[in-house]
Amino acid sequence: MEKPHRKLAVWSKSVELSVLTYKITETFPKHEQYGLSSQMRRSAVSVASNLAEGAARSGRKELVQFLNIARGSLSELDTQVEVAFRIGYLSAEQRDGIDGMMIHVDRMLYGFWNKVKGEAGM
Repeated sequence: MEKPHRKLAVWSKSVELSVLTYKITETFPKHEQYGLSSQMRRSAVSVASNLAEGAARSGRKELVQFLNIARGSLSELDTQVEVAFRIGYLSAEQRDGIDGMMIHVDRMLYGFWNKVKGEAGM
């Protein structure tokens, strides 16, 4: 079975963001295992997962819908990163690193979204 999402650079970068998120949240206090840590991990994985699901759909309008969901998940992660930083779970260096990757993924997502939206005649 061919997996169309694997051809997308934005999907690959989103997977890297998920891995980074997992590594960063490993250092969070144990009592956050089912709290902020879990939320951040789910948000990060949701970006790549929605790209994969959208790429597997047959229509461009469906893909646009899943790209919108992926962008929403990225915004959730951004908020959670800020909360983690403000309560002292992330160092400035960790926050800057994940912020840079989120900005990169967001730019890629927005560019892909614009392209697909145009192709769908939206």
